[in-house]
Amino acid sequence: MNPQAKLIFTISLLMGTTITISSNHWVMAWAGLEINTLAILPLISKSHHPRAIEAATKYFLTQAAASALVLFSSMTNAWYTGQWDITQLTHPTSCLVLTTAIAMKLGLVPFHFWFPEVLQGSSLTTGLLLSTIMKLPPIALLYMTSNTLNPTLLTSMAILSAALGGWMGLNQTQIRKILAFSSISHLGWMTIIIVYNPKLTLLNFYLYALMTTAVFLTLNSINALKLSTLMTTWTKTPALSAMLFLTLLSLAGLPPLTGFLPKWLIIQELTKQNMALAAVALSILSLLGLFFYLRLAYCATITLPPHTTNHMKLWHTSKPTSSSISILTTVSATLLPISPLISTMI
Repeated sequence: MNPQAKLIFTISLLMGTTITISSNHWVMAWAGLEINTLAILPLISKSHHPRAIEAATKYFLTQAAASALVLFSSMTNAWYTGQWDITQLTHPTSCLVLTTAIAMKLGLVPFHFWFPEVLQGSSLTTGLLLSTIMKLPPIALLYMTSNTLNPTLLTSMAILSAALGGWMGLNQTQIRKILAFSSISHLGWMTIIIVYNPKLTLLNFYLYALMTTAVFLTLNSINALKLSTLMTTWTKTPALSAMLFLTLLSLAGLPPLTGFLPKWLIIQELTKQNMALAAVALSILSLLGLFFYLRLAYCATITLPPHTTNHMKLWHTSKPTSSSISILTTVSATLLPISPLISTMI
């Protein structure tokens, strides 16, 4: 892709995200979502492979339907209340339609069907954008309207997302699909707490984006797309594989790593809200995710060639490791000691 075109698409992506998260009017928020969608489509389909074109088509159709539902819910609310302010979404039908639209935008169950397929058809760098920055505008809209949404509906969707994200990731061999189901599972943790403590949802999203960025950049550096390819990385880049091991365990939420912090705070907040049963359900369902994270970590560090998988060995490449990868992987594993400071901030 032309560097100038890539720069234009990246700037448009940042501009669309900024417009949505900083707007008070529903039409401006909708315009930002549309700019985001139009900017990411060429990045998904830049390889001109049929799989990438299919992923771009699925992404466009899903996001267009979700954006239409956002506009429909805001117009319905304006029809009954005369308000176009995002924080004044009070009509019950509008709240229900908006919850559906944002669930489609994020990939929450039962509107998750598009996300693994789109991520599988994209490159690792585009998959990183889809998993992090493209999730920020819908989460910002959810944050601004959280006080009027139905908590029972959000809790049900969150527990189903955590269950399906863990269950469907068990039998996957493609790393991008595993990370897609991981994202669905993490979105369940973010959604269940947004009505009770929205700042905790943002903290969870920021830490998830940090850890996911570290994982995607590491995989892009070692050029691993499948579990069988990941098995040969230990002999080529042992230090990077060890840091990938820690980052994956942090993403799984194991103490004493960074990923344990948001889950700990969410379980604590749910217990305060007399939702101990939901907290127990999420904790048990997170064990499903832990299984495939351990599977990834095992393939990255413990398996040594020669092994019996029938695949072509990759040549040892002298691709330099970016300093940002070392910073991100280190932070992804060591932020838990400052949890008292973060707790006071939220």
